[in-house]
Amino acid sequence: VSRQSTSTSLNMSAGEVAEVKVGDKIPSINLSEGQADYGSPSSVDLAELIKGKKVAIFAVPGAYTPGCSKSHLPSFITAQDELKAKGVELTICIATNDAFVMEAWGRTSGGADAGIMFLSDGNAELSRAFGLSIEGGILVRSKRYSLIAEDGVVTQYFSSAEESSNTWAPAVLAK
Repeated sequence: VSRQSTSTSLNMSAGEVAEVKVGDKIPSINLSEGQADYGSPSSVDLAELIKGKKVAIFAVPGAYTPGCSKSHLPSFITAQDELKAKGVELTICIATNDAFVMEAWGRTSGGADAGIMFLSDGNAELSRAFGLSIEGGILVRSKRYSLIAEDGVVTQYFSSAEESSNTWAPAVLAK
């Protein structure tokens, strides 16, 4: 009896979407922002939010996970003054966790107090549009990345393909 493998690689994005690159426009996708005291999440159109601004956006595979909580997020918390000195008006953290988890992570990590906005890509629409989704299992995750966008256009992109640390704030500030 011959059996074919039906396993799916957890490292590949669904479909044939090319990975985001410098020069790409940030899509108009609604993300969710959690509210204090378990209030109803608000919908945020990412393209509208960043219109006319220089922003840093970083995504993590999951809120509260070790690498994200111990390294990636803290690197952006401590870099807020330096990012602002380079003209970054807003830093946004994105994960595919729900808006309630993202709000709690922002609050308990000190990230929200540092001025970082935490947004949920709960349906992985942005992750998929960027060609950076990790498909498989119950929850679709985002690959780890960082980018700088000015007026909705990606001007710098940092991939974790070689090293996770390539997406941390010191790498972003070095450019």
